[in-house]
Amino acid sequence: MRKIILITIFTIFAAQFLSAQVTEKENDLKKVNTDTINGWKKGGMFAFTFGQSSFTNWASGGINNISVNGLAGLFANYKKDNLTWGNRLDLGYGLQILGTGDNKDTQKTDDKFDFSSKLGLKAADKLYYAALMNFKTQFTNGYAYPDDSVAISGFMAPGYLLFAAGIDYRPSKVLSVFIAPLTSKTTFVNNQELADAGAYGVDPGKNIRSEFGGYLKAVYAKDIMKNVNLNTKLGLFSNYLHNPQNIDVDWEVLIGMKINKYITANISTQLLYDDDIMVPLEGGGTGKRVQFKEILGIGFSVKF
Repeated sequence: MRKIILITIFTIFAAQFLSAQVTEKENDLKKVNTDTINGWKKGGMFAFTFGQSSFTNWASGGINNISVNGLAGLFANYKKDNLTWGNRLDLGYGLQILGTGDNKDTQKTDDKFDFSSKLGLKAADKLYYAALMNFKTQFTNGYAYPDDSVAISGFMAPGYLLFAAGIDYRPSKVLSVFIAPLTSKTTFVNNQELADAGAYGVDPGKNIRSEFGGYLKAVYAKDIMKNVNLNTKLGLFSNYLHNPQNIDVDWEVLIGMKINKYITANISTQLLYDDDIMVPLEGGGTGKRVQFKEILGIGFSVKF
């Protein structure tokens, strides 16, 4: 018993001593960094990556090319007591120029517009009642290269609008899992030729398709080692009314590696599967396939 009392007194004394060593300024910084502060928190990131290859009298062959990709991620988050409101806009666009002179060909390598807004009300420790809105589309037409005469996609062709209500589980600052049993998903095809062909799951001739089902979105963001950040998000959707076993998958991964204050290397991937989307095949025709995109680049980035 005496040992327990002595240990307790020593612990209290040590805690008081250590806390006295923390300066007033350090305490202020700690307060700013806690999640208990009400109000807005805003920021973002811009990154530009470049690539270039040149061949002169190269026996094994090759095509001169220049590529540039731009990424932007902006966020504005609000907190007041038990209410949270998170907003994020992710943009991406990339081009590559193949060849030179009259043989020059420009192709699109990336094109993304993704806006999410999630409102949460704390229900219990680490649990929030939540409602989510997500909108996705692209900026310009896409083609089945090397054929660039007929567009196979474009702005709002497709466009996706999703509303979901459910529970948001936040076990830590780096992980969020949103489960929504009530979800509406609307697909827009604002290109009549594609709509007439029934592209992206709409009925031929129609421009809109509505679905109702369940949705899960998991987001994980963490510095996995010094100067290396991993940011990944997974979205899963099941249509209750049509083939609920065929789950739509949207999985994105971004790994950012900081070389110095402004120079970074980025690796981004995206895996998509939608049972209603027919993908052009190399041998001709279309079919249901897993879609995958990967972009690697070294360039300039700014965070704020």
